[in-house]
Amino acid sequence: MTDFKRKRVVITGVGAITPIGNTPAQYWEGLVSGHNGIGEITLFDTSGHDCRIAGEVKNFDPHDYLDRKEAKRMDRFSQFGVSAAIQALTDAQLVINELNAEQVGVMIGTGIGGIKVLEDQQKIYLSRGPDRCSPFMIPMMIPNMAAGLTAIHTGAKGPNSCSVTACAAGSNAIGEAFRLIQGGYAQAMICGGTEAAITPLSIAGFTAARTLSLRNDDPSHASRPFDRDRNGFVMGEGAGILILEELQHALSRGIRIYAEIVGYGMTCDAYHITSPVPGGEGAARAIQLALKDGGLTPEQVTYINAHGTSTSVNDPTETAAMKKALGEHAYKVAISSTKSMTGHLLGGSGGIEAVATALAISNHQIPPTINLENPDPECDLDYVPNFSRVLDVEVALSNSFGFGGHNVTLAFKKYLW
Repeated sequence: MTDFKRKRVVITGVGAITPIGNTPAQYWEGLVSGHNGIGEITLFDTSGHDCRIAGEVKNFDPHDYLDRKEAKRMDRFSQFGVSAAIQALTDAQLVINELNAEQVGVMIGTGIGGIKVLEDQQKIYLSRGPDRCSPFMIPMMIPNMAAGLTAIHTGAKGPNSCSVTACAAGSNAIGEAFRLIQGGYAQAMICGGTEAAITPLSIAGFTAARTLSLRNDDPSHASRPFDRDRNGFVMGEGAGILILEELQHALSRGIRIYAEIVGYGMTCDAYHITSPVPGGEGAARAIQLALKDGGLTPEQVTYINAHGTSTSVNDPTETAAMKKALGEHAYKVAISSTKSMTGHLLGGSGGIEAVATALAISNHQIPPTINLENPDPECDLDYVPNFSRVLDVEVALSNSFGFGGHNVTLAFKKYLW
């Protein structure tokens, strides 16, 4: 695709259901105030589990958005995704009807999908037999269903798909939605990521992989990206959704624009099933590709919402990648990991972090990296420690990296006509 044919793409709506707030306004207030959403797991009995902490969504009632019959036939990850999509559409004042339905699409990623339904139905299968399994088990657990149900609920008949690229899934969904609008295949896209994997089997599996923090006695300080005392990531849950629109379509509606999305970089390490390639070469290329795609130089970058998982492998590797991609300018960029407050939403993380990045641009403020008390010597950039910072953000990046070596960077700009 040549540059002169590309359509400009802007963000006109946001939705967020997170461990620190169940609306975009609550989420943003939680971010800039440095609110911690990590605590003891209440969704199941953690007896026998080494890890007993997570970033749970609190006080979420799906019936605020869905009728009881609809909600009952959805796994929690789909409830989050559809509800955040409804928020975003309302925020964008975008009404889907018979005139535009075929030009509005949905791309919602997830890393795990309906694992709670799978676990619950497995118990029924073992205790009561195969004929007692729910006829809704499959459509509740398959990963594409958040995207499918969002379309069913909203009437969006345009392009519809689901990325399942582990912790890069939400960002991949946004990037692919961006491409579809750029290429003229849709006028608007509902896109982002959702996850609800705080379940017994999921927590056991990630614990066995030695990736989770076991700081059960001090959950509020468990997620500490770029800090030398980190000891693993903290699982989170929730959903983040953007409404992307072709610029002229948005202008014709006279709607507020949060930011412009201008670049999408996607690479693979081709190295290891869980570990990033040493030195961050694959992640650096994703950053460089996003900048090139957006016609940007490293020196234009103001802010990066880092992947920042609070693991001994990711944090120094991502730091190296940012240095490799941005050169000396990396030391002048404000960088923060909002996972320090929300935990790691896996496939949902790219969604809520894109929302955070768009809001940082529109509100001229950078969320902090909380719990950064003793910086890792290998992590020597400006991670906006502990307190938010007022800053005019011209260009921002959002990084997401997933098991399997998936690397995604999204590039955003302040909207200027």
